[in-house]
Order: sequence, then C-alpha cells, then structure tokens
Amino acid sequence: MFEHIDVQDAIKRSIQTEKKAMIFYRMAARHMEKGEARRFFETLAEEEREHARQFYDLYRRHDLPDFDSFMDSTSEAEKGWLSSQENVLLSDLGVRKAMELAMHKELKLEKQLKELAVNIKNPEVRRVFEENAKSTNHHYQLIESEYAHLMGMVHETDIDTYVRE
Repeated sequence: MFEHIDVQDAIKRSIQTEKKAMIFYRMAARHMEKGEARRFFETLAEEEREHARQFYDLYRRHDLPDFDSFMDSTSEAEKGWLSSQENVLLSDLGVRKAMELAMHKELKLEKQLKELAVNIKNPEVRRVFEENAKSTNHHYQLIESEYAHLMGMVHETDIDTYVRE
C-alpha cells in the first residue's frame, strides 16, 4: 500500500499521526482529576505537537495551512476519531487506565510504523517512518516510566538505591 508513497506524502502522514496523538493526550489531560497526571498528559501533548512541527518544517507542499492553524483545527475525520477515543476514556477513566491505553496506543503505532518502513523501498521515505517509530517508542518509554512511578513500582531513578541495598 505504501510502497509507492513519496517522501512528502510520508512526511504529511507523520504530521497527521503526531496531530492525532496530540489530540488524544490533550483529551486525556482534560479528563484527569489529579494535577500531576493532567500535567503529564499535557506534556505528552506538547511533545507530540513539537514532533509534528519538526515534520511540518520538512514538508515542502502547500496544501496545509500554517502550522498553528493546522494543529488547532479539527477535520470531520478527526472529530469522528476523537469521539470514539473519548467514549473509551470516559467509560472508566482513571490515571492508570489512561496510561495503560496510552502505552497500548504507542506500542501499536510503533509496530505499524515499523511494518510500513520495512516494505518501503525508497530510503528517504523509509527514514521518515523509522524516525516517527523512534519518537513513538520514546513516548512509550516516557509513559511506561511515569506509569511505574505513579503505580508505586520501582522507578528507574530509584534503581541505585535498590541495587546498593
């Protein structure tokens, strides 16, 4: 399906992927009761926006509005997707569930991006998807770390304490 995609189409898809992730994390933040969890999801949303900015700066076509307008607008397709995601979140939202859902989404997206990259012959296009997969994995790692911390598990920053004892 993506074997014949050009680099600009790959970049545009990456911008859209980052935008969807930003929308999801903003929505999750709005539903968090605890300030710490809300700030965590707001931070993730801002990181996604920054990743989108990096891809946007590489995009050479003129079919998208300026960055802020694009990122702050919501298409009909995004509204439908957002509504379905909000239903999942609202059904039984808590910090734990939201983080578990976020980790699941990041892992699933990373897997999809890697599978796409493997099948793309154009090295420039493949690199775009690989970079997107790498940033997605980075978000997974951040969420997993914060999840462990909030759930009272041994946090990586505490590892020296436990190793020495």
